Amino acid sequence: MQKRDAEALRNCSVCLLKDLVVDELLIQALVKDGILTQNMAESIMVQKTSHHRSFKLLLLLPKRGPRAFKSFCSALKETEQEHLCDLLTQEEEGREVCLDSVQSETETTGRPGWLKRANKREISGSSLPYPTQEEFAPKRAKTLESMESSLDADSPINTPVLACSADFYLSHCQQSYRMNSSPRGSVLVISNINFDPRAAPELDPRKGGEVDDEVLRKLFTELDYSVNFHRDLTAQDMKMVIENFCRRPDHQKVDSCVVCLLSHGVDGAIYGTDGQQLALDWVFEAFDNAHCPLLQNKPKMFFIQACRGDEMDCGVEQIDGPARTFSPTCEQRDAGREEQGDADGRQRASTGRQRIKLPQRSDMICGFASLKGQRICTAAMRNTKKGSWFIQELNTALRLNARDTHLADILVQVNKRIKEREGYAPGTAHHRCKEMSEFTSSLCKDLYLFPKYQPQC
Repeated sequence: MQKRDAEALRNCSVCLLKDLVVDELLIQALVKDGILTQNMAESIMVQKTSHHRSFKLLLLLPKRGPRAFKSFCSALKETEQEHLCDLLTQEEEGREVCLDSVQSETETTGRPGWLKRANKREISGSSLPYPTQEEFAPKRAKTLESMESSLDADSPINTPVLACSADFYLSHCQQSYRMNSSPRGSVLVISNINFDPRAAPELDPRKGGEVDDEVLRKLFTELDYSVNFHRDLTAQDMKMVIENFCRRPDHQKVDSCVVCLLSHGVDGAIYGTDGQQLALDWVFEAFDNAHCPLLQNKPKMFFIQACRGDEMDCGVEQIDGPARTFSPTCEQRDAGREEQGDADGRQRASTGRQRIKLPQRSDMICGFASLKGQRICTAAMRNTKKGSWFIQELNTALRLNARDTHLADILVQVNKRIKEREGYAPGTAHHRCKEMSEFTSSLCKDLYLFPKYQPQC
């Protein structure tokens, strides 16, 4: 980009960052014109806010050759943002403009001085009816370069888990599940990423699954859980690992347990690496009050990152929604296949207990990455670089809100965030696709994790 064009972008950066709408139409216009590559387009559109997308785009444009400025102005016109195109061209021509442009005042010494805060006024010679707004001194303005690191740090979130306060614990511990053992409990994570190409040729590698693994490991370690990881297991190996986990004697000394299953899946089952299915009902049964007595009356949390069918949720236009939507991320969905669920049921054993009776299955909560419905079971979405939508949002919600929010409400927050997301993959079936998570619960009390708080004995 020519020096004068880059200077115009820099001088108008304040208003561009405030008013520029960076959506798929604008980005694809630049891709079509050869200014941006498809990878660059994805790196821009994965940003979660329009403000961050604008930063990312304006960081890239000066490096994209002498045609970048003209192409950008043409894209602004195509997306009905002519006022910003006029702003840039007028700035380039050296005329005074009236929309948040950065203008310098030269002191009598000839050195640049502080810029004034201008009152609302209409500038002569400008066709724009906008008022001049706040202007900043160059030394105090936040430059595009200074924001680059923050743009690349938004996902997966690495904010430390926020700690529960003593006051909150004391005011909520009586009506909630006991949660003060250290560790809080054991976590079992089974993550199938690579599948046997001979036994299951239709199951592609779950690119990005390793990101979910690391996110879960860090998250639950910070929440004071003992994490047990297993990767790329056959269906039979998954059953063996789960059975061994259920028999662990240390369940008696802790207050909860967590099970995370990440794989390809269909309604009611997940796949082993050999293409065989493991029925989810068998998994829940393995942890019920009969088969896992050491966890009776203790909360058991399940998180299932897998498809529950082969149908893509293409979304429905909101009747009072905006004409365009911002696509916060480019995703890949989990592949699955429609087959009958695993018929190899777990044989029920009699415990012979005759005293206090409990329901066969209670004190469980399970978050699913995708919906099960009467007519449709939907696919779960996964970003090949940043992991799955569901694990991303679960990680964020637990880190920021577990200190004072019980788990059922946290999963409602995850649902809300998933609902707002939309796939970005132009030219594919996944473009503008949607996902909706859900959870089921048989919890009998509020479930607070009380992170980083240990009661004094």
